[in-house]
Amino acid sequence: MTTSDDRSHAGGNAPTGDTTPYGPGRLPWKDSIPAMAQTDGGYLVSPPQADPVEVYRDAKVPEVQQRLLQVPPTALSDRDRETALDAVRAYEQRENDTFLGYQVETRLQDNGYEDLKFFLNQHLNNVGDPFVAGNLGMNTKFVERMVLDYYASLWNANWPCYFYQESQEKPGNPDSYWGYVLTMGSTEGNLDAVLQGRDYLAGKPLYLSFEQAQHDDPSDAVTTETSPNAFSPVAVFSSESHYSVVKAVHAMAVPTIAEIGNDKYPGQCPITADGHWPKSVPTNPPTEDYPIGNGEIDIDKLEKVVDFLAGKGHPILLVLNYGTTFKGAYDHVEEVGRRILPILRQHGLDSRVVCNDFTVHENGKTHQRRVCHWRTGYWIHVDAALGGSYMPFLEMAHNAGDFHSKGPAFDFRLPFVQSVVMSGHKWPGAPWPTGIYMTKRKLLIHPPDHPEYIGSPDTTYAGSRNGFSALIMWYFTATQSYAEQARKAVRCQEVAEYAEKRFRQLEHELGMNLYVQRSPLSVCVLFREPDPQIVFDYSLSTKTVPVPGKSGEFRKYGHFFTMNDVNETLVDSLVERLRQPGAFPSAETVGPGEAYDHSF
Repeated sequence: MTTSDDRSHAGGNAPTGDTTPYGPGRLPWKDSIPAMAQTDGGYLVSPPQADPVEVYRDAKVPEVQQRLLQVPPTALSDRDRETALDAVRAYEQRENDTFLGYQVETRLQDNGYEDLKFFLNQHLNNVGDPFVAGNLGMNTKFVERMVLDYYASLWNANWPCYFYQESQEKPGNPDSYWGYVLTMGSTEGNLDAVLQGRDYLAGKPLYLSFEQAQHDDPSDAVTTETSPNAFSPVAVFSSESHYSVVKAVHAMAVPTIAEIGNDKYPGQCPITADGHWPKSVPTNPPTEDYPIGNGEIDIDKLEKVVDFLAGKGHPILLVLNYGTTFKGAYDHVEEVGRRILPILRQHGLDSRVVCNDFTVHENGKTHQRRVCHWRTGYWIHVDAALGGSYMPFLEMAHNAGDFHSKGPAFDFRLPFVQSVVMSGHKWPGAPWPTGIYMTKRKLLIHPPDHPEYIGSPDTTYAGSRNGFSALIMWYFTATQSYAEQARKAVRCQEVAEYAEKRFRQLEHELGMNLYVQRSPLSVCVLFREPDPQIVFDYSLSTKTVPVPGKSGEFRKYGHFFTMNDVNETLVDSLVERLRQPGAFPSAETVGPGEAYDHSF
């Protein structure tokens, strides 16, 4: 219980506690509390200890008055609610008109998702495995499976998925894919990939092992491996990996190369001059065309790291990128495999037998049953959040002679790739985060619990999953042919090329080094960070980058993405803003027509 004497003493004479102004009318908070929430001398709920309008004041959105959105216990009147919604609509529309800086599509009017509005009044919950209907009937798993088949084909996986479809008369295919539609976006997929990879490499039981044993109560791994590190995987990823990868390895307690290297092998790092282990593998060094590097993982350094750690017996959990967050770069996944697989083979990590003992109860008796499977001593996951859903169509355009090049292979046509993730809100575009995580049926780890009441195996990372997302993904694929998506993929590249050209022209016009850079086939253009108001108006992403070879020196970059909803007119609008005086307040300029230094 909270008493009416509770007060904040943050300073000043502003009312606090139960006399704090609250709601659209800015009336004292206590005046809106109904009798059912009051007690003698107090309340059943807590009053504000400061004025939220002041605490949450944000100069970036002055047109949205926070008081309009405050919800008192009496709820809002129809008039106040509509006024609040009008303010939110106006803000979102203004942001939508000039949105450029992040790899998501915000202008979705042409996607036709209004046809799905009926389902906004339904609860759609795809809890549990997508290939088992379960007991919660209000689901769209039968739609989800069609979406998964679509992307399995696009990613050269073996499909359809055989999960709970097997029988003695109709045996399944363990090489088929398995996956699901995500609720969080690729962060969820990266979390699951690291979880699955960790347990796979740590020798936890496979789902196939559980089915073969026909019972649970599995043991830890039983193996002939003699290395003490045989089931101690290490997470290896590049310095351009998404922050969700760092979050995932931390959440799953998989040590990074820095954590295990500086702890067990201090001073022995093969890629640094002093032997200190960095958190991640560096990306390619700067060149004349890419002054801060192109964002692709440095395969030479990756080789050395893998060779050292595999030589110590550690399984390798490797995360590669296909469309990095800040540079839009694509790791050469096929080349990585060509270079590191011989190293893994040399150290006995290309293939090994892992067994698990199961306690089996049959005919009133209990006995042990050992199940063994061949596994790799590595797990290679491709974070294709940005590129996984549209680069296949660029490859089709290239194959048809409609575009000059294609990206490197990244999918299941490469037999060493064990999982892939993509974000559906990046491409094809969705009203909320979503995506797809996909691996192979035979690699699926047995879940730690069996929640019988949902009527479906708990194989996904999340419990309840958004069933509407499957409808969104399905609707787009049902209305957009391969040819149309290939055309859109080419269009994204054309606008990116146009944007890079316009920024280089602006650079020459202003006589200023704008740090313009675009990685190969990237839909991301980098340039010097402009005035904060321009950053806000165009939702630009910014980042401080160390100057290579100059200790303690940094440059500030901004960037934008030419997603499918971006056109030349929007690019021109940004260029025009950047042409105005004061657009680059901290920039050093040279005289018109004078040379300027592109290098660091």
